[in-house]
Amino acid sequence: MSKESYELKAETRERVGKGSSRELRRNGLIPAVIYGDKQAPVSIAISTNEVTKRVQAGGFMTTIATIDVDGKKYQVLPKDYQRDPVRDFMVHVDFLRVSAKSLVTVEIPVHFINEDKSGIKKGGVLNIVRHTVEAQVPANDIPEFITVDLDGVNVGDSIHISNVKLPKNVAPVIADRDFTIATIVPPTVPVAEDAAEEEAASE
Repeated sequence: MSKESYELKAETRERVGKGSSRELRRNGLIPAVIYGDKQAPVSIAISTNEVTKRVQAGGFMTTIATIDVDGKKYQVLPKDYQRDPVRDFMVHVDFLRVSAKSLVTVEIPVHFINEDKSGIKKGGVLNIVRHTVEAQVPANDIPEFITVDLDGVNVGDSIHISNVKLPKNVAPVIADRDFTIATIVPPTVPVAEDAAEEEAASE
């Protein structure tokens, strides 16, 4: 299951634009917007510190939140956020209104288990093709991650989405092909080591 829901306090943002956004950031706030559900967007300002902590804790994009805007509460799912490319601080967040009946599209992280029971134990290397799987899922039932069991997977084998036991109500967005999640490939030997072995053999 997804992480436990949480609540953020926010205030209505009366003014928009670069000047207003810069002023908010100087005051420790991030400009944000709540949209969707066939309602007008709501421009808000939320605590930079609180949002940054939620992002750093993980699961931010797959956890339902409640935003209290001047006493009015919205159930939302974070859909996007931007960081300053130079100084790496949060600059904006987009939230999507959701309800218990909402179907949302999210990127669900992939976790691997039983590596010691796979070809990795014999020297194989896990080549992860997809670190996340884009899926449609009910907003109130987003899994924290998808588990891929490597038990019995040998060197040279590929793990496709059809090999993965997906959580209930999770439907991959890619439905027209059996895409690859990961492979176990033979160990690679650095070229420098190959050359050294050849040189030693010729002596």
